[in-house]
Amino acid sequence: MIAGRRKQLLRGLLGLPTFGYVLAFFLVPLVMIAVYSFARVSLVTFDISFDWNLDNYRQIHDPLYFDTLVRSIVLSVGATAGCLLLGFPLAYFISRQPPIWQKLLLVLVIVPFWTSFVVRTYAMVNLLEGHGPLADLLRGLHVISGPLQVLYTPRAIGIGIIYSYLPLMVLPIYVALERIDDDLLAAAADLGAGPRRVFRRVVLPLAMPGVAVGCVIVGIPAMGEYVIPEILGGGKTLMLGNIITTQFLTVGDIPFGSALAVSLMGVMAVTLLATRRFTRVEAQ
Repeated sequence: MIAGRRKQLLRGLLGLPTFGYVLAFFLVPLVMIAVYSFARVSLVTFDISFDWNLDNYRQIHDPLYFDTLVRSIVLSVGATAGCLLLGFPLAYFISRQPPIWQKLLLVLVIVPFWTSFVVRTYAMVNLLEGHGPLADLLRGLHVISGPLQVLYTPRAIGIGIIYSYLPLMVLPIYVALERIDDDLLAAAADLGAGPRRVFRRVVLPLAMPGVAVGCVIVGIPAMGEYVIPEILGGGKTLMLGNIITTQFLTVGDIPFGSALAVSLMGVMAVTLLATRRFTRVEAQ
């Protein structure tokens, strides 16, 4: 009995550093942001008064900010769908290869993470500019006749998000697909199911947990993306992360910036809960 209590105490002590870190750098700032979202700031003296009002949340309904929130959601959902459409076939292809080739292909998928995220995003500027390599290729194929008009548009932001987050979609889907027993596929084929039916009734349902995880780890950070809209959007197409940064660092309206951040976290939380519920339904 005493030995069991000592083990529990030791486990609790081992978890204290992690708990303290999360408390100090995650939970406390989160609570502070939530508290500040109900405050008011004087734009003359920049003094903050805590009178617990909802004016900051009402201000979000202003078309300038509400349209930005909608744009962030649309770009995030579109980029997540793009990552899924590109990542699922790639993950399926890798999972069907011999083990040695799987390792090599997975390394190639991870290679982009060896380079700075900011550097890779700036590289996309050179790729997407009007007379860049992609424009030259499309003109050579007679797809376009003039300069490529993609850079500093929402399309550029979507392309940048897909490029940056695609490996995060491939890896969890690959893990789910790689765990599928080949005997299940052979049994389905022996029972008369064709390749399409096997994929639809066996492979796809078993891959759904990986798809759900991939959509979460791509969609949630993409919704609050700041660097890609700042670089590929050129300050012309903003997402909510850019607006929040402006409120904190430029305007100095910390309460309103906090309200925007809390609203963004609320949308993310709803998305996460919906995805979790969908995954449970698929598992049943």
